[in-house]
Amino acid sequence: MNSNFIKISTACPVTKVADVDFNLENIKKCIDNALVQNSKFVVFPELSITSYTCGDLFNQFNLIYKANEAIKDLCTFSENKDILIAVGAPLHTNNCLYNCAYLIFKGRILGIVPKSYIPNYSEFYEKRWFTEGLGIIDELVYLDFQRDIPFGTNLIFTCDIFKFALEICEDLWVTIPPSSYLALLGANIVGNLSASNELVKKSHYRKALVQNQSARCLFAYAYSSSGVHESSTDLVFSGHQLISENGTVLKENKRFQRENEVITSIIDVNRLNSERLKNISFRDSLKLCPFKAKNIEFEFSNTHLGDFDRFIDKHPFVPSNEKERELRCTEIFNIQTSALAKRLVHTSLKKAVVGISGGLDSTLALLVIVKTFKMLNLPLKNIITITMPGFGTTDRTYNNAVNLCKKLGTDFREINIVNACLQHFKDINHPVENHDVTYENVQARERTQILMDIANKEGGLLIGTGDLSEIALGWCTYNGDHMSMYSVNCSIPKTLIRYLVHYVASKEVSKDISEILLDILDTPVSPELLPKDKKGNISQKTEDIVGPYELHDFFLYYFIKQGATKEKILFLAEIAFKNLYDTYTINKWLDKFITRFFMQQFKRSAIPDGPKVGTISLSPRGDFRMPSDASYKSFM
Repeated sequence: MNSNFIKISTACPVTKVADVDFNLENIKKCIDNALVQNSKFVVFPELSITSYTCGDLFNQFNLIYKANEAIKDLCTFSENKDILIAVGAPLHTNNCLYNCAYLIFKGRILGIVPKSYIPNYSEFYEKRWFTEGLGIIDELVYLDFQRDIPFGTNLIFTCDIFKFALEICEDLWVTIPPSSYLALLGANIVGNLSASNELVKKSHYRKALVQNQSARCLFAYAYSSSGVHESSTDLVFSGHQLISENGTVLKENKRFQRENEVITSIIDVNRLNSERLKNISFRDSLKLCPFKAKNIEFEFSNTHLGDFDRFIDKHPFVPSNEKERELRCTEIFNIQTSALAKRLVHTSLKKAVVGISGGLDSTLALLVIVKTFKMLNLPLKNIITITMPGFGTTDRTYNNAVNLCKKLGTDFREINIVNACLQHFKDINHPVENHDVTYENVQARERTQILMDIANKEGGLLIGTGDLSEIALGWCTYNGDHMSMYSVNCSIPKTLIRYLVHYVASKEVSKDISEILLDILDTPVSPELLPKDKKGNISQKTEDIVGPYELHDFFLYYFIKQGATKEKILFLAEIAFKNLYDTYTINKWLDKFITRFFMQQFKRSAIPDGPKVGTISLSPRGDFRMPSDASYKSFM
């Protein structure tokens, strides 16, 4: 899995203004610190060799000479170190002084990137000393210890799938940052050497810029700004450091530190490349790029990560933060109810029909219908709720279904399907004692037939209850519970449905209804198609048959969202579910997921309409189109 991941760092060394030797020693200490953490790329602040706030001292050749000697020293220091070093220093060439990022690797400067945009407003007046690098491409510069050094704003440094690029401070704040073009040209890890002073609330805006740029460009962004030891004559700097990946901040330091500081995070480059592969607009934007990249190849000795300390959420569909989770639930309900309201208004139907089992999915569907009817000012008695007890229906689920429907004020009906199923077994010559798939599917289709016919009779819309996890696994009866007139849960995974029902129980209903919802949440997931056990309890538990839904939702997220291989999914699952499931168990259910996902595609090819809620939808009309007869062999 090392081929997918890489560790990168940002560093803020203790500095003294214009004391190049002092600054260099602390830069070296930070590099060694990053190496201890198995980092392969470390980004230092803007002009970190000299300090950013040297003012007119940048007009002194002595300072420029000392900076040049420090770069030479740093090259020697890096000879046996397997790490890319991005350090800031001035460059004097062609009678101009440039504010530059030097990329050093194993004793050599791989390239020098000039700052494209030189700020000269408010507290900044860099044009007093520096020349802008905008438009410089494919040039070479010469230093007294190394000749033919690539110089320009189009440099990309490539090692296998890892493609690094650099920009400097103000470059991020402009309308089109240079890193936008570099991303289109292939860069997937970008470093920003910065000197951004602190003002009230400026850190929030800065963080938002980093997040948005990494999301828009689908890359990892390592941002390092000058620290508190810069001159405080007029400004204060905080040493803000951020590492973001595709819009998510993976690491952020506590600002205003007074010691050398290095933060490190693991980047999933395979994930970034996968997102770019799917995003056609990203590829189309390449047509607007005004230059071609100059790729500079190098090779790491290894990319071993050491400890894999990146957090892998075992429930990727569910926000871990309670406040964020509550906001997510609110938004999902708004999407579901708005979608259903549109369909009801379009069809001019004033009634809805839904089968209620006392399970999670039908409960959520009912809650959505109730909220939609309230929004449309339709009477709740126009919601026809039907429970259809069969051979496996338990008292617990039956009572929950009955009580919930009645307390919500719906038009509740009960239709027992046992006699109809027994007659059907007789019609098709199926022994009633043979509890095979036919035995189960007869019940599912009988229920769907009842719901469809009552919807026709009452002039109502039959609402489907199946969720994304069941659709992915094909855990539904074709032309049974697989079918409806409109589906409201079709892109919500099982792990998230639990939180949605819990959200309603805690925020939106009375205490007596809440108690029913909480008991439903505590009931094992089951289709209840096989007879009850001797104690009258559920004998058929879905997760015993197909596996834990939390595993399948995890598999689904990485398989669809990131296009991850089986090996990568297994690797990540072992980390996320450490101490919960062993490797054998994870692998067993992962095999089950892959085989069922492929073999059950024919059901997804014919699913009803329903709204996309999250980033993953398996609708054949939307996000996911796959042949129903595709083989799973290559994916195992």
